[in-house]
Amino acid sequence: MNSEDNFQGIWDNSPFVAWIHNISKNQMKYLNSHIKDMNLGHEMRYIMAIFDNPGISQDDLVNMFGQSKATVAKSLKKLEDDGYIKRDVNPENRRKYMLNTTSKAEELVPKIRKISKDWEKEVGITDEDYELKKRIKEIAINGMKLTEDL
Repeated sequence: MNSEDNFQGIWDNSPFVAWIHNISKNQMKYLNSHIKDMNLGHEMRYIMAIFDNPGISQDDLVNMFGQSKATVAKSLKKLEDDGYIKRDVNPENRRKYMLNTTSKAEELVPKIRKISKDWEKEVGITDEDYELKKRIKEIAINGMKLTEDL
């Protein structure tokens, strides 16, 4: 097999999840190249999730992103220290926190969304891909359900 048969270690016979991982990795690389000065990596995804789901918990993020509790906690600490999120005690369960974005994050979210839309346009994702997006979302949800008790 020569180098024209693969790109970034992805071959035609690579598992579906390898393609999805590659898409995710390259989108993050693109996003980071456009907001270098903010020193954010995957934390951007946490900001977006918290912005879109005010009051979300750390456990919700662990489940949503399939990351360890320690990884999520470390990222949230960084985001809190950098002024992107705040933690409020959940009045229904005082041992848990509700996560919310700050005005600093709320200014950043539209920029991230625009850069993401630009990336989608550049790689060829169009409005016609709605059914594909819907199907991939279904697969992601099924995967989360399949592994939620593991």
